Amino acid sequence: MFDFHTKMRAEVEDIPDALQRLLDKSQPAIAAAAADLRKVDPKLICTVARGSSDHAASYLKYATELTARIPVASIGPSVSSIYDVELQLKDSACIAISQSGKSPDIVSMVASAGRGGATSIAITNETASPLAQASDHTLNIQAGKEESVAATKTFVTSIVSGLLLLAHWQEDAALLNSLRQLPGLAAKAIQCDWEPLARRLLRADALFVLGRGPSFAIANEVALKFKETCQIQGEAFSSAEVLHGPVSIVAAHYPVLALIARDKSEPTICEVADRLVNQGGDVFATSDNVEAANQLPFVSSGHSLTDPLLLVISFYAFIESLARLRGFHPDKPRNLKKVTETV
Repeated sequence: MFDFHTKMRAEVEDIPDALQRLLDKSQPAIAAAAADLRKVDPKLICTVARGSSDHAASYLKYATELTARIPVASIGPSVSSIYDVELQLKDSACIAISQSGKSPDIVSMVASAGRGGATSIAITNETASPLAQASDHTLNIQAGKEESVAATKTFVTSIVSGLLLLAHWQEDAALLNSLRQLPGLAAKAIQCDWEPLARRLLRADALFVLGRGPSFAIANEVALKFKETCQIQGEAFSSAEVLHGPVSIVAAHYPVLALIARDKSEPTICEVADRLVNQGGDVFATSDNVEAANQLPFVSSGHSLTDPLLLVISFYAFIESLARLRGFHPDKPRNLKKVTETV
């Protein structure tokens, strides 16, 4: 075990302060971008991102479709950077998410979207980056310096930036109020003790991670972090999709983490979690409503669009500790570097 205070842990512990900085400093720019969206009245939102940022985009896809009732589509950056195709994006908005704002393919796609008629919005930690320069609006996520290779606070603040944009655009007072409560709730979420799951995964080499709706986006981020920091082959599935084939793997104590938020998907995920226990799986779930699965502690936000975010904050604290327990340095995943620039 590596027993030391990692940069990753420090960055997880900075999440509450980073959220407060975002709320205090970035809302004027976010409100201006939201006003532009109301003026444009987009019929489509497209997103451009990779890695953890793409998981943040998936979260915002669900949030936007559930709130604004406008379809959201992810565009592969290679459409522009490799295939040199310009899409027709009149009456649309393009949201690009990149903590560094440097990847050439992301920048190329956003510039192309602008030429195609889209209003472009960059969500980034670097407001002087090429991505910011290529966009109509730039939202500073206010994460501060993030040195650990595995993104944590930039993931959370990217999503909250997008949710603030959505709340201002839709003039959603309930969502805005919930977002204002996040710094305090995030501090509590960091303290959630998932030690029973750590014991089960100490020597595991694979697991399933389940979610539905916004929590499915979180499941994808969680599965990535298992790979990055612990060399565990995490696979993320919708709790509906897992029943269409992957479920056949779950037997003889196969580990499953069900990320269950307080929203309309909770009963269905609980049902699947308990079914997998009856099938022989070692299932851990963030809900009080499972009957057979092991219950993990969680912090609830009281709002369906922010509740899943608290789960990933608890997870980040957990996975940093698990990496050290398994003998890995969570700041230095093998074969990875902080900024990856793809073409």
